[in-house]
Amino acid sequence: KGGPAPGGWRQPELPEVIAMLSFRLDAVKSNAAAYLQHLCYRNDKVKTEVRKLKGIPVLVGLLDHPKKEVHYGACGALKNISFGKDQDNKIAIKNCDGVPALVRLLRKAHDMDLTEVITGTLWNLSSHDSIKMAIVDHALHALTDEVVIPRSGWEREPNEDSKPRHIEWESVLTNTAGCLRNVSSERSEARRKLRECDGLVDALIYIVQSEIGQKDSDSKLVENCVCLLRNLSYQVHREIPHAERYQETPLAPANNAGPHAASCFGAKKGKDEWFSRGKKLPEDPGADTVDFPKRTTPAKGYELLFQPEVVRIYISLLKESKTPAILEASAGAIQNLCAGSWTYGRCIRSALRQEKGLSAIADLLTHDSERVVKAASGALRNLAVDLRNKELIGKHAIPNLVKNLPGGQQTPAKNLSEDTVVSILNTINEVIVDNLEAAKKLRETQGIEKLVLINKSGNRSEREVRAAALVLQTVWGYKELRKPLEKEGWKKSDFQVNLSSTSRTQGGNSFDDSTLPLIDRNQKSDKKSSREEIQMSTMGPVYLPCPDYSTLNERDHSRTLDRSGDLGDLEPVKAPLMVSS
Repeated sequence: KGGPAPGGWRQPELPEVIAMLSFRLDAVKSNAAAYLQHLCYRNDKVKTEVRKLKGIPVLVGLLDHPKKEVHYGACGALKNISFGKDQDNKIAIKNCDGVPALVRLLRKAHDMDLTEVITGTLWNLSSHDSIKMAIVDHALHALTDEVVIPRSGWEREPNEDSKPRHIEWESVLTNTAGCLRNVSSERSEARRKLRECDGLVDALIYIVQSEIGQKDSDSKLVENCVCLLRNLSYQVHREIPHAERYQETPLAPANNAGPHAASCFGAKKGKDEWFSRGKKLPEDPGADTVDFPKRTTPAKGYELLFQPEVVRIYISLLKESKTPAILEASAGAIQNLCAGSWTYGRCIRSALRQEKGLSAIADLLTHDSERVVKAASGALRNLAVDLRNKELIGKHAIPNLVKNLPGGQQTPAKNLSEDTVVSILNTINEVIVDNLEAAKKLRETQGIEKLVLINKSGNRSEREVRAAALVLQTVWGYKELRKPLEKEGWKKSDFQVNLSSTSRTQGGNSFDDSTLPLIDRNQKSDKKSSREEIQMSTMGPVYLPCPDYSTLNERDHSRTLDRSGDLGDLEPVKAPLMVSS
Protein backbone atom coordinates (compact mmCIF):
# COMPACT_ATOMS: atom_id res chain seq x y z
CA LYS A 1 0.00 0.00 0.00
CA GLY A 2 2.93 2.36 0.61
CA GLY A 3 4.16 2.27 -3.00
CA PRO A 4 6.38 -0.26 -4.75
CA ALA A 5 8.69 -2.37 -2.64
CA PRO A 6 12.48 -1.78 -2.79
CA GLY A 7 14.28 -3.53 -5.65
CA GLY A 8 14.68 -7.25 -5.08
CA TRP A 9 12.01 -7.36 -2.36
CA ARG A 10 8.30 -8.05 -2.52
CA GLN A 11 5.39 -8.29 -0.15
CA PRO A 12 4.78 -11.93 0.92
CA GLU A 13 1.74 -13.84 -0.19
CA LEU A 14 -0.79 -14.80 2.46
CA PRO A 15 0.25 -18.49 2.64
CA GLU A 16 3.84 -17.34 3.22
CA VAL A 17 2.77 -15.05 6.07
CA ILE A 18 0.84 -17.88 7.73
CA ALA A 19 3.84 -20.19 7.33
CA MET A 20 6.01 -17.58 9.04
CA LEU A 21 3.83 -17.88 12.15
CA SER A 22 5.51 -21.27 12.73
CA PHE A 23 9.04 -20.06 12.00
CA ARG A 24 11.62 -20.82 14.69
CA LEU A 25 12.68 -17.18 15.17
CA ASP A 26 10.33 -15.27 17.50
CA ALA A 27 10.94 -12.01 15.65
CA VAL A 28 9.58 -13.54 12.46
CA LYS A 29 6.53 -14.90 14.29
CA SER A 30 5.71 -11.55 15.86
CA ASN A 31 6.17 -9.66 12.56
CA ALA A 32 4.02 -12.17 10.71
CA ALA A 33 1.26 -11.87 13.30
CA ALA A 34 1.37 -8.08 13.20
CA TYR A 35 1.28 -8.13 9.41
CA LEU A 36 -1.74 -10.46 9.47
CA GLN A 37 -3.49 -8.01 11.75
CA HIS A 38 -2.75 -5.30 9.21
CA LEU A 39 -3.95 -7.38 6.26
CA CYS A 40 -7.21 -8.34 8.02
CA TYR A 41 -8.15 -4.77 8.92
CA ARG A 42 -11.51 -4.12 7.23
CA ASN A 43 -10.88 -6.89 4.73
CA ASP A 44 -13.39 -9.73 5.09
CA LYS A 45 -11.93 -11.58 2.12
CA VAL A 46 -8.49 -11.85 3.76
CA LYS A 47 -10.04 -12.95 7.06
CA THR A 48 -11.86 -15.77 5.30
CA GLU A 49 -8.69 -16.76 3.48
CA VAL A 50 -6.73 -16.90 6.74
CA ARG A 51 -9.33 -19.31 8.08
CA LYS A 52 -9.28 -21.47 4.97
CA LEU A 53 -5.48 -21.61 5.08
CA LYS A 54 -5.66 -22.97 8.67
CA GLY A 55 -4.10 -19.82 10.11
CA ILE A 56 -6.49 -19.46 13.03
CA PRO A 57 -5.32 -22.53 15.03
CA VAL A 58 -1.72 -21.36 14.64
CA LEU A 59 -2.61 -17.88 15.94
CA VAL A 60 -4.53 -19.38 18.88
CA GLY A 61 -1.50 -21.55 19.66
CA LEU A 62 0.70 -18.45 19.78
CA LEU A 63 -1.44 -16.98 22.58
CA ASP A 64 0.48 -19.28 24.95
CA HIS A 65 3.87 -18.11 23.65
CA PRO A 66 5.99 -16.71 26.53
CA LYS A 67 7.15 -13.57 24.67
CA LYS A 68 4.80 -10.60 24.67
CA GLU A 69 5.55 -9.42 21.14
CA VAL A 70 4.45 -12.82 19.85
CA HIS A 71 1.27 -13.38 21.85
CA TYR A 72 0.36 -9.70 21.55
CA GLY A 73 0.62 -9.81 17.77
CA ALA A 74 -1.32 -13.06 17.58
CA CYS A 75 -4.11 -11.67 19.75
CA GLY A 76 -4.30 -8.51 17.64
CA ALA A 77 -4.70 -10.60 14.51
CA LEU A 78 -7.44 -12.69 16.16
CA LYS A 79 -9.25 -9.54 17.24
CA ASN A 80 -9.44 -8.28 13.68
CA ILE A 81 -10.30 -11.72 12.29
CA SER A 82 -13.13 -12.08 14.81
CA PHE A 83 -14.71 -8.87 13.60
CA GLY A 84 -16.66 -8.99 10.36
CA LYS A 85 -19.47 -10.51 8.37
CA ASP A 86 -18.03 -14.03 8.19
CA GLN A 87 -19.34 -15.63 11.35
CA ASP A 88 -17.39 -18.81 10.56
CA ASN A 89 -14.26 -17.00 11.69
CA LYS A 90 -15.64 -16.69 15.21
CA ILE A 91 -16.66 -20.35 15.22
CA ALA A 92 -13.19 -21.35 14.02
CA ILE A 93 -11.61 -19.50 16.94
CA LYS A 94 -13.98 -21.19 19.36
CA ASN A 95 -13.46 -24.65 17.84
CA CYS A 96 -9.71 -24.59 18.41
CA ASP A 97 -10.21 -23.63 22.08
CA GLY A 98 -9.59 -19.96 21.48
CA VAL A 99 -11.70 -18.85 24.45
CA PRO A 100 -9.72 -20.82 27.09
CA ALA A 101 -6.47 -19.67 25.44
CA LEU A 102 -7.56 -16.03 25.65
CA VAL A 103 -8.47 -16.55 29.29
CA ARG A 104 -5.07 -18.07 30.10
CA LEU A 105 -3.41 -15.06 28.50
CA LEU A 106 -5.73 -12.69 30.38
CA ARG A 107 -4.71 -14.18 33.73
CA LYS A 108 -1.02 -13.64 32.85
CA ALA A 109 -1.45 -10.15 31.41
CA HIS A 110 -0.54 -7.24 33.65
CA ASP A 111 -0.40 -4.31 31.24
CA MET A 112 -3.30 -2.35 29.83
CA ASP A 113 -2.55 -2.61 26.10
CA LEU A 114 -2.46 -6.42 26.08
CA THR A 115 -5.52 -6.68 28.33
CA GLU A 116 -7.38 -4.31 26.02
CA VAL A 117 -6.70 -6.52 22.97
CA ILE A 118 -7.73 -9.69 24.83
CA THR A 119 -10.98 -8.21 26.11
CA GLY A 120 -11.72 -6.66 22.71
CA THR A 121 -11.36 -10.09 21.09
CA LEU A 122 -13.70 -11.64 23.64
CA TRP A 123 -16.21 -8.84 23.02
CA ASN A 124 -16.11 -9.59 19.29
CA LEU A 125 -16.61 -13.31 19.90
CA SER A 126 -19.44 -12.70 22.36
CA SER A 127 -21.84 -11.52 19.66
CA HIS A 128 -22.22 -15.07 18.32
CA ASP A 129 -24.95 -17.06 20.07
CA SER A 130 -23.07 -20.35 19.98
CA ILE A 131 -20.04 -18.83 21.75
CA LYS A 132 -21.84 -17.01 24.57
CA MET A 133 -22.04 -19.90 27.02
CA ALA A 134 -18.42 -20.84 26.33
CA ILE A 135 -17.46 -17.33 27.43
CA VAL A 136 -19.70 -17.58 30.50
CA ASP A 137 -18.22 -20.95 31.47
CA HIS A 138 -14.55 -20.20 30.73
CA ALA A 139 -14.08 -16.43 30.95
CA LEU A 140 -16.63 -14.99 33.40
CA HIS A 141 -14.59 -15.38 36.58
CA ALA A 142 -11.34 -14.31 34.95
CA LEU A 143 -12.96 -11.18 33.51
CA THR A 144 -14.50 -10.39 36.89
CA ASP A 145 -11.44 -11.13 39.03
CA GLU A 146 -8.73 -9.81 36.69
CA VAL A 147 -10.50 -6.81 35.16
CA VAL A 148 -13.86 -5.68 36.53
CA ILE A 149 -13.18 -5.76 40.26
CA PRO A 150 -9.56 -4.53 40.37
CA ARG A 151 -10.07 -1.81 37.74
CA SER A 152 -13.43 -0.57 39.02
CA GLY A 153 -12.07 0.73 42.32
CA TRP A 154 -14.69 -1.22 44.25
CA GLU A 155 -13.43 -2.77 47.48
CA ARG A 156 -14.99 -5.60 49.44
CA GLU A 157 -14.12 -3.87 52.71
CA PRO A 158 -14.33 -0.17 51.86
CA ASN A 159 -12.20 2.32 53.74
CA GLU A 160 -13.71 5.50 55.04
CA ASP A 161 -12.07 7.50 52.25
CA SER A 162 -12.87 5.06 49.46
CA LYS A 163 -15.18 7.30 47.46
CA PRO A 164 -15.93 6.71 43.77
CA ARG A 165 -13.09 8.10 41.71
CA HIS A 166 -11.96 8.45 38.13
CA ILE A 167 -12.03 5.09 36.36
CA GLU A 168 -8.67 3.87 35.09
CA TRP A 169 -8.33 1.37 32.25
CA GLU A 170 -11.70 2.60 30.98
CA SER A 171 -11.29 1.06 27.52
CA VAL A 172 -10.56 -2.36 29.06
CA LEU A 173 -13.60 -2.11 31.32
CA THR A 174 -15.71 -1.01 28.35
CA ASN A 175 -14.65 -4.08 26.37
CA THR A 176 -15.29 -6.38 29.31
CA ALA A 177 -18.71 -4.92 30.11
CA GLY A 178 -19.59 -5.13 26.41
CA CYS A 179 -18.66 -8.80 26.32
CA LEU A 180 -20.68 -9.57 29.46
CA ARG A 181 -23.57 -7.48 28.15
CA ASN A 182 -23.70 -9.72 25.09
CA VAL A 183 -23.47 -13.04 26.92
CA SER A 184 -26.07 -11.97 29.49
CA SER A 185 -28.62 -12.01 26.67
CA GLU A 186 -28.20 -15.71 26.02
CA ARG A 187 -30.48 -17.54 28.47
CA SER A 188 -31.55 -17.73 32.09
CA GLU A 189 -28.59 -19.96 32.95
CA ALA A 190 -26.17 -17.28 31.75
CA ARG A 191 -28.00 -14.60 33.74
CA ARG A 192 -27.92 -16.76 36.86
CA LYS A 193 -24.18 -17.34 36.61
CA LEU A 194 -23.50 -13.64 36.09
CA ARG A 195 -25.75 -12.61 38.98
CA GLU A 196 -24.08 -15.07 41.31
CA CYS A 197 -20.51 -14.27 40.23
CA ASP A 198 -18.94 -12.94 43.41
CA GLY A 199 -18.37 -9.18 43.27
CA LEU A 200 -19.54 -8.61 39.68
CA VAL A 201 -22.81 -6.77 40.32
CA ASP A 202 -21.21 -4.83 43.18
CA ALA A 203 -18.40 -3.59 40.94
CA LEU A 204 -20.71 -2.77 38.01
CA ILE A 205 -22.91 -0.58 40.18
CA TYR A 206 -19.81 1.05 41.67
CA ILE A 207 -18.53 1.84 38.15
CA VAL A 208 -21.80 3.51 37.16
CA GLN A 209 -21.89 5.49 40.42
CA SER A 210 -18.29 6.61 39.80
CA GLU A 211 -19.06 7.74 36.26
CA ILE A 212 -22.14 9.66 37.42
CA GLY A 213 -20.00 11.21 40.17
CA GLN A 214 -17.48 12.30 37.54
CA LYS A 215 -20.32 13.84 35.46
CA ASP A 216 -19.77 11.27 32.74
CA SER A 217 -23.22 9.78 32.22
CA ASP A 218 -22.83 9.20 28.49
CA SER A 219 -19.74 7.02 28.17
CA LYS A 220 -19.75 3.70 26.33
CA LEU A 221 -18.69 2.16 29.65
CA VAL A 222 -21.86 3.41 31.35
CA GLU A 223 -23.92 2.18 28.41
CA ASN A 224 -22.49 -1.33 28.55
CA CYS A 225 -22.77 -1.54 32.34
CA VAL A 226 -26.37 -0.31 32.42
CA CYS A 227 -27.42 -2.60 29.56
CA LEU A 228 -25.81 -5.48 31.45
CA LEU A 229 -27.61 -4.52 34.67
CA ARG A 230 -30.83 -4.33 32.70
CA ASN A 231 -30.29 -7.82 31.34
CA LEU A 232 -29.55 -9.14 34.82
CA SER A 233 -32.79 -7.51 36.03
CA TYR A 234 -34.81 -9.41 33.46
CA GLN A 235 -37.03 -12.02 35.18
CA VAL A 236 -35.17 -11.27 38.41
CA HIS A 237 -38.36 -11.76 40.44
CA ARG A 238 -38.53 -15.35 39.17
CA GLU A 239 -34.89 -16.35 38.79
CA ILE A 240 -33.13 -15.29 41.98
CA PRO A 241 -32.60 -17.90 44.73
CA HIS A 242 -35.60 -18.25 47.08
CA ALA A 243 -37.69 -16.03 44.79
CA GLU A 244 -40.86 -17.48 46.29
CA ARG A 245 -40.30 -15.69 49.61
CA TYR A 246 -40.81 -12.32 47.88
CA GLN A 247 -43.98 -13.25 45.97
CA GLU A 248 -47.18 -11.40 46.84
CA THR A 249 -50.81 -11.88 45.88
CA PRO A 250 -51.69 -9.21 43.34
CA LEU A 251 -54.66 -6.91 43.78
CA ALA A 252 -57.82 -8.20 42.12
CA PRO A 253 -57.63 -7.69 38.33
CA ALA A 254 -59.79 -4.90 37.04
CA ASN A 255 -62.82 -5.72 34.96
CA ASN A 256 -61.74 -4.54 31.56
CA ALA A 257 -65.19 -4.64 30.00
CA GLY A 258 -66.63 -2.07 32.40
CA PRO A 259 -65.26 -0.60 35.63
CA HIS A 260 -67.59 -0.72 38.58
CA ALA A 261 -67.84 2.41 40.71
CA ALA A 262 -64.69 3.57 39.00
CA SER A 263 -62.60 6.24 40.67
CA CYS A 264 -58.98 7.36 40.57
CA PHE A 265 -58.08 4.63 43.00
CA GLY A 266 -60.06 1.72 41.70
CA ALA A 267 -63.22 -0.10 42.57
CA LYS A 268 -64.49 -0.73 46.09
CA LYS A 269 -62.88 -4.13 46.24
CA GLY A 270 -59.52 -2.57 45.43
CA LYS A 271 -59.89 -0.15 48.32
CA ASP A 272 -60.85 -2.98 50.64
CA GLU A 273 -57.71 -4.85 49.68
CA TRP A 274 -55.65 -1.71 50.18
CA PHE A 275 -57.02 -1.51 53.72
CA SER A 276 -56.38 -5.19 54.29
CA ARG A 277 -52.70 -4.66 53.55
CA GLY A 278 -52.56 -2.36 56.52
CA LYS A 279 -51.94 0.69 54.35
CA LYS A 280 -53.56 4.07 54.65
CA LEU A 281 -55.53 5.20 51.65
CA PRO A 282 -53.37 6.94 49.06
CA GLU A 283 -55.37 10.14 49.57
CA ASP A 284 -53.48 10.60 52.84
CA PRO A 285 -50.12 12.26 52.01
CA GLY A 286 -48.58 10.74 55.12
CA ALA A 287 -49.20 7.29 53.71
CA ASP A 288 -46.64 7.68 50.92
CA THR A 289 -43.84 5.73 52.52
CA VAL A 290 -41.80 2.89 51.09
CA ASP A 291 -41.25 -0.14 53.27
CA PHE A 292 -38.35 -1.99 51.70
CA PRO A 293 -37.77 -5.27 53.55
CA LYS A 294 -35.67 -4.79 56.67
CA ARG A 295 -32.08 -6.03 56.40
CA THR A 296 -29.68 -7.20 59.09
CA THR A 297 -26.66 -7.04 56.77
CA PRO A 298 -25.85 -4.75 53.82
CA ALA A 299 -27.12 -5.92 50.45
CA LYS A 300 -24.51 -7.42 48.16
CA GLY A 301 -24.23 -9.30 44.90
CA TYR A 302 -27.45 -9.86 42.96
CA GLU A 303 -29.46 -8.34 45.85
CA LEU A 304 -28.12 -4.95 44.75
CA LEU A 305 -30.10 -5.26 41.52
CA PHE A 306 -33.33 -4.37 43.34
CA GLN A 307 -32.28 -2.10 46.21
CA PRO A 308 -33.21 1.59 46.59
CA GLU A 309 -29.67 2.63 45.61
CA VAL A 310 -29.97 1.19 42.11
CA VAL A 311 -33.31 2.93 41.61
CA ARG A 312 -31.58 6.26 42.31
CA ILE A 313 -28.87 5.40 39.78
CA TYR A 314 -31.43 4.76 37.04
CA ILE A 315 -33.28 7.99 37.86
CA SER A 316 -30.01 9.95 37.75
CA LEU A 317 -29.23 8.54 34.33
CA LEU A 318 -32.75 9.25 33.07
CA LYS A 319 -32.32 12.87 34.09
CA GLU A 320 -28.68 13.41 33.09
CA SER A 321 -27.80 11.15 30.17
CA LYS A 322 -28.25 12.20 26.55
CA THR A 323 -27.42 8.77 25.08
CA PRO A 324 -30.52 6.94 23.76
CA ALA A 325 -29.12 3.49 24.62
CA ILE A 326 -28.54 4.52 28.24
CA LEU A 327 -31.99 6.09 28.56
CA GLU A 328 -33.57 3.00 27.06
CA ALA A 329 -31.63 0.62 29.29
CA SER A 330 -32.42 2.61 32.45
CA ALA A 331 -36.15 2.68 31.66
CA GLY A 332 -35.99 -1.00 30.70
CA ALA A 333 -34.33 -1.94 33.98
CA ILE A 334 -37.10 -0.13 35.86
CA GLN A 335 -39.66 -1.94 33.73
CA ASN A 336 -38.02 -5.28 34.60
CA LEU A 337 -37.89 -4.57 38.32
CA CYS A 338 -41.55 -3.50 38.39
CA ALA A 339 -42.74 -6.62 36.57
CA GLY A 340 -44.36 -9.33 38.62
CA SER A 341 -46.15 -9.38 41.96
CA TRP A 342 -43.24 -9.35 44.34
CA THR A 343 -42.25 -7.32 47.37
CA TYR A 344 -39.40 -5.41 45.79
CA GLY A 345 -41.43 -4.62 42.68
CA ARG A 346 -44.11 -3.03 44.87
CA CYS A 347 -41.50 -1.06 46.83
CA ILE A 348 -39.69 0.12 43.70
CA ARG A 349 -42.94 1.37 42.17
CA SER A 350 -43.40 3.55 45.25
CA ALA A 351 -39.74 4.56 45.40
CA LEU A 352 -39.82 5.75 41.78
CA ARG A 353 -42.63 8.10 42.68
CA GLN A 354 -40.95 9.38 45.84
CA GLU A 355 -37.67 9.99 44.02
CA LYS A 356 -39.50 12.02 41.34
CA GLY A 357 -38.74 9.38 38.73
CA LEU A 358 -42.20 9.22 37.14
CA SER A 359 -41.83 12.57 35.41
CA ALA A 360 -38.36 11.65 34.14
CA ILE A 361 -39.77 8.52 32.50
CA ALA A 362 -42.85 10.31 31.17
CA ASP A 363 -40.59 12.94 29.57
CA LEU A 364 -38.98 10.20 27.47
CA LEU A 365 -42.27 9.74 25.60
CA THR A 366 -41.30 12.78 23.52
CA HIS A 367 -37.80 11.47 22.70
CA ASP A 368 -36.68 11.23 19.09
CA SER A 369 -35.60 7.60 19.49
CA GLU A 370 -38.44 5.13 19.06
CA ARG A 371 -36.69 2.57 21.25
CA VAL A 372 -36.54 5.10 24.10
CA VAL A 373 -40.26 5.84 23.66
CA LYS A 374 -41.11 2.15 23.77
CA ALA A 375 -38.99 1.57 26.89
CA ALA A 376 -40.65 4.51 28.63
CA SER A 377 -44.08 3.19 27.71
CA GLY A 378 -43.28 -0.27 29.08
CA ALA A 379 -41.92 1.15 32.32
CA LEU A 380 -44.99 3.35 32.84
CA ARG A 381 -47.28 0.39 32.25
CA ASN A 382 -45.69 -1.60 35.04
CA LEU A 383 -45.44 1.43 37.32
CA ALA A 384 -49.17 2.11 36.83
CA VAL A 385 -50.00 -1.05 38.77
CA ASP A 386 -49.38 1.15 41.84
CA LEU A 387 -52.64 3.04 42.41
CA ARG A 388 -51.06 6.40 43.20
CA ASN A 389 -48.73 6.09 40.22
CA LYS A 390 -51.76 5.29 38.07
CA GLU A 391 -53.37 8.57 39.08
CA LEU A 392 -50.24 10.63 38.41
CA ILE A 393 -49.47 8.94 35.10
CA GLY A 394 -53.09 9.47 34.06
CA LYS A 395 -52.82 13.18 34.77
CA HIS A 396 -49.42 13.86 33.26
CA ALA A 397 -48.50 11.18 30.71
CA ILE A 398 -51.71 10.46 28.78
CA PRO A 399 -51.24 13.45 26.40
CA ASN A 400 -47.77 12.31 25.31
CA LEU A 401 -48.86 8.69 25.07
CA VAL A 402 -51.66 9.76 22.73
CA LYS A 403 -49.27 11.89 20.64
CA ASN A 404 -47.29 8.74 19.84
CA LEU A 405 -50.30 6.99 18.33
CA PRO A 406 -50.72 7.05 14.54
CA GLY A 407 -53.16 9.45 12.90
CA GLY A 408 -54.32 12.84 14.04
CA GLN A 409 -53.21 16.28 12.93
CA GLN A 410 -49.75 16.46 14.52
CA THR A 411 -46.73 17.23 12.39
CA PRO A 412 -44.54 15.52 11.78
CA ALA A 413 -46.80 12.51 11.82
CA LYS A 414 -45.68 9.66 14.04
CA ASN A 415 -44.81 6.50 12.18
CA LEU A 416 -43.85 4.07 14.93
CA SER A 417 -43.50 0.31 14.60
CA GLU A 418 -46.25 -2.14 15.43
CA ASP A 419 -44.49 -3.25 18.63
CA THR A 420 -44.21 0.32 19.90
CA VAL A 421 -47.81 1.22 19.04
CA VAL A 422 -49.07 -1.91 20.81
CA SER A 423 -46.92 -1.12 23.85
CA ILE A 424 -48.35 2.42 24.04
CA LEU A 425 -51.92 1.16 23.67
CA ASN A 426 -51.38 -1.41 26.43
CA THR A 427 -49.96 1.29 28.69
CA ILE A 428 -52.91 3.60 28.03
CA ASN A 429 -55.28 0.77 28.89
CA GLU A 430 -53.41 -0.04 32.10
CA VAL A 431 -53.62 3.61 33.14
CA ILE A 432 -57.33 4.18 32.40
CA VAL A 433 -58.62 0.93 33.93
CA ASP A 434 -60.32 1.93 37.20
CA ASN A 435 -59.19 5.52 36.61
CA LEU A 436 -62.03 7.72 35.39
CA GLU A 437 -59.95 10.91 35.40
CA ALA A 438 -57.38 9.33 33.09
CA ALA A 439 -60.17 8.19 30.75
CA LYS A 440 -61.45 11.79 30.67
CA LYS A 441 -57.93 12.99 29.87
CA LEU A 442 -57.76 10.48 27.03
CA ARG A 443 -60.97 11.94 25.58
CA GLU A 444 -59.74 15.53 26.00
CA THR A 445 -56.49 14.83 24.12
CA GLN A 446 -58.14 13.47 20.94
CA GLY A 447 -57.34 9.93 21.98
CA ILE A 448 -60.76 8.60 20.92
CA GLU A 449 -60.27 9.83 17.35
CA LYS A 450 -56.96 8.04 17.06
CA LEU A 451 -58.24 4.83 18.62
CA VAL A 452 -61.25 4.64 16.32
CA LEU A 453 -59.02 5.40 13.34
CA ILE A 454 -56.72 2.51 14.23
CA ASN A 455 -59.74 0.20 14.29
CA LYS A 456 -61.48 1.44 11.15
CA SER A 457 -58.72 2.60 8.81
CA GLY A 458 -58.02 -0.92 7.62
CA ASN A 459 -54.27 -0.37 7.39
CA ARG A 460 -53.21 -1.34 10.92
CA SER A 461 -52.15 -4.79 12.09
CA GLU A 462 -54.40 -7.19 13.96
CA ARG A 463 -52.36 -6.68 17.13
CA GLU A 464 -52.78 -2.90 16.94
CA VAL A 465 -56.52 -3.20 16.25
CA ARG A 466 -56.96 -5.59 19.18
CA ALA A 467 -55.01 -3.37 21.59
CA ALA A 468 -56.94 -0.26 20.51
CA ALA A 469 -60.24 -2.12 20.86
CA LEU A 470 -59.45 -3.01 24.45
CA VAL A 471 -58.86 0.67 25.26
CA LEU A 472 -62.14 1.64 23.58
CA GLN A 473 -64.02 -1.03 25.53
CA THR A 474 -62.54 0.30 28.76
CA VAL A 475 -63.58 3.86 27.89
CA TRP A 476 -67.15 2.82 27.03
CA GLY A 477 -67.33 0.96 30.31
CA TYR A 478 -67.50 4.30 32.12
CA LYS A 479 -71.19 5.20 32.13
CA GLU A 480 -70.26 8.77 33.09
CA LEU A 481 -68.53 9.22 29.73
CA ARG A 482 -71.18 7.81 27.42
CA LYS A 483 -73.40 10.90 27.16
CA PRO A 484 -70.50 13.33 26.59
CA LEU A 485 -69.11 10.96 23.96
CA GLU A 486 -72.47 10.64 22.23
CA LYS A 487 -72.82 14.43 22.21
CA GLU A 488 -69.53 14.58 20.33
CA GLY A 489 -71.00 12.28 17.69
CA TRP A 490 -69.56 8.94 18.78
CA LYS A 491 -71.78 5.87 18.64
CA LYS A 492 -71.76 2.76 20.78
CA SER A 493 -70.62 0.78 17.74
CA ASP A 494 -67.42 2.85 17.63
CA PHE A 495 -66.44 1.30 20.93
CA GLN A 496 -67.43 -2.27 20.17
CA VAL A 497 -64.97 -4.19 18.09
CA ASN A 498 -65.20 -7.86 17.30
CA LEU A 499 -62.05 -9.37 18.74
CA SER A 500 -60.85 -12.87 18.04
CA SER A 501 -61.25 -15.33 20.86
CA THR A 502 -57.48 -15.35 21.33
CA SER A 503 -57.42 -11.80 22.64
CA ARG A 504 -56.96 -11.46 26.34
CA THR A 505 -57.50 -8.73 28.85
CA GLN A 506 -54.56 -6.36 28.82
CA GLY A 507 -55.45 -4.21 31.79
CA GLY A 508 -55.47 -4.78 35.49
CA ASN A 509 -52.12 -5.84 36.90
CA SER A 510 -50.87 -7.47 33.74
CA PHE A 511 -47.15 -6.94 33.64
CA ASP A 512 -45.00 -6.29 30.66
CA ASP A 513 -41.84 -8.21 31.33
CA SER A 514 -39.23 -6.10 29.78
CA THR A 515 -36.91 -6.51 26.94
CA LEU A 516 -33.35 -7.66 26.74
CA PRO A 517 -30.80 -5.23 25.50
CA LEU A 518 -28.45 -7.43 23.71
CA ILE A 519 -25.79 -6.44 21.34
CA ASP A 520 -25.55 -3.37 19.20
CA ARG A 521 -27.64 -3.61 16.04
CA ASN A 522 -27.94 -1.97 12.66
CA GLN A 523 -30.57 0.74 12.56
CA LYS A 524 -31.82 -0.69 9.29
CA SER A 525 -35.37 -1.78 8.73
CA ASP A 526 -34.12 -5.09 7.42
CA LYS A 527 -34.28 -7.44 10.38
CA LYS A 528 -32.08 -9.95 8.60
CA SER A 529 -29.05 -7.69 8.72
CA SER A 530 -25.83 -9.58 9.04
CA ARG A 531 -24.63 -10.36 12.51
CA GLU A 532 -21.59 -8.29 13.34
CA GLU A 533 -19.87 -7.31 16.50
CA ILE A 534 -18.57 -4.14 17.98
CA GLN A 535 -14.95 -3.72 18.56
CA MET A 536 -13.26 -0.89 20.37
CA SER A 537 -10.07 0.49 18.98
CA THR A 538 -7.44 3.16 19.32
CA MET A 539 -7.25 4.20 15.71
CA GLY A 540 -9.51 4.60 12.74
CA PRO A 541 -13.02 6.08 12.75
CA VAL A 542 -15.25 4.71 15.48
CA TYR A 543 -18.93 4.21 14.81
CA LEU A 544 -20.82 3.17 17.91
CA PRO A 545 -24.54 2.99 17.24
CA CYS A 546 -27.07 2.50 20.01
CA PRO A 547 -28.27 -0.99 20.97
CA ASP A 548 -31.47 -2.63 20.02
CA TYR A 549 -33.69 -4.68 22.24
CA SER A 550 -35.91 -7.63 21.65
CA THR A 551 -38.87 -8.71 23.70
CA LEU A 552 -38.73 -12.18 25.09
CA ASN A 553 -42.46 -12.74 24.99
CA GLU A 554 -42.45 -12.19 21.24
CA ARG A 555 -41.76 -15.31 19.20
CA ASP A 556 -38.48 -14.09 17.86
CA HIS A 557 -36.25 -16.72 16.32
CA SER A 558 -33.22 -15.79 18.35
CA ARG A 559 -34.29 -13.29 21.01
CA THR A 560 -31.08 -11.48 20.25
CA LEU A 561 -30.40 -8.49 18.13
CA ASP A 562 -27.07 -7.09 17.20
CA ARG A 563 -25.60 -4.46 15.03
CA SER A 564 -22.54 -3.65 13.07
CA GLY A 565 -20.09 -0.81 13.09
CA ASP A 566 -16.73 -1.25 11.42
CA LEU A 567 -14.08 0.07 13.75
CA GLY A 568 -10.40 0.65 13.50
CA ASP A 569 -7.32 -1.38 14.24
CA LEU A 570 -6.05 -1.93 17.73
CA GLU A 571 -2.73 -0.21 17.22
CA PRO A 572 -0.72 1.57 14.57
CA VAL A 573 0.26 -1.10 12.08
CA LYS A 574 3.88 -2.07 11.90
CA ALA A 575 5.79 -1.67 8.64
CA PRO A 576 4.76 -4.17 5.97
CA LEU A 577 6.63 -7.42 6.04
CA MET A 578 8.97 -7.88 3.08
CA VAL A 579 10.59 -11.00 1.71
CA SER A 580 13.37 -11.40 -0.80
CA SER A 581 12.05 -12.09 -4.28
